[in-house]
Parts: sequence; C-alpha cells; structure tokens
Amino acid sequence: MTPNTFGLRKNSTFEVNQDMKTEKLVPITHFLLRAVSGLLFMLHGGQKIFDWFGGIPAEFGGHPAAWSQTWVGGVLEFYGGLLIMIGLCTRPVAFVLSGMMAVAYFQFHFKSELFWPMQNGGEPAVLFCFIFLFLCAYGSGKWSFDELFRGRKAPIGEG
Repeated sequence: MTPNTFGLRKNSTFEVNQDMKTEKLVPITHFLLRAVSGLLFMLHGGQKIFDWFGGIPAEFGGHPAAWSQTWVGGVLEFYGGLLIMIGLCTRPVAFVLSGMMAVAYFQFHFKSELFWPMQNGGEPAVLFCFIFLFLCAYGSGKWSFDELFRGRKAPIGEG
C-alpha cells in the first residue's frame, strides 16, 4: 500500500487504475477549461470592439467610443481571451482579467437589494473572475504556448 496525494492508502488495483485514469484527464480538462473560457471571453470582446454578433445594442449605448471604459474592457476581453485561449502569458493575463471581472461585477451587477449573482445577472462575471483566478494560480497547463516556449514539461499545478 502506498500513500496517494491525499495521504490515504491504496488498497486495491481498482483504486490505482482509477488514479491513473484521473491523472490522464487532468491536462485535458485543464486545457479545455482554459481554451473554452478564453474563446468565450474573446467573443465578448469582439462583440464590443468589432460589433460581432450585432455589437452592443443602441439602447445600451451602441459601439463604444475609443478609450471609453467599455472599449478598453472590450480590448482586454478580446486580446486577453485570445492569450488565455492559446495559453500565452497566462498567469499575468489571468490576474488582470480576474481583477477586471471583479470590478465589472461590483460596478455593473452588484446592488444591495439584489445581492446574489443569480438575481443581478452577474453569474458570468463571477465565473470568469474565479476561472481566471484559478488559471493565475495554476498556470496554463501542459498544452499551451507557455509550456512550448518553456521547453520542458512542468508538473501539474506548476504550468
């Protein structure tokens, strides 16, 4: 019997085989979380600065003026999402984007009478904030440009 990551003893072949399967899934799921989150975030930015998917409706201000808060947010969303998606400069970009989404939540969604994100429409902002915080802490993972440029395989949690 050998201890596993959590200090527990392995008693059976089944437990060992399950851990091996899980270890193979970690880099795949890490990649999928990073790539899909980056893509979705990039699409939000494209909507703001390139008018993708109809752009911002006129009743919400229409296309933002250059250097306005909405335009800067769109630029960060588009290019930051692209960098997150491909896994380049993941930790610093994720740190900035996590903070941006925290500000977005408190500035545009949070109201004292509508405390919970499901009441004030802030679920995407909260989810992006914490996904990016996770990526800031854990890095881009094995399947990324960060790893390619690093030229070595980092252990899980150090990418």
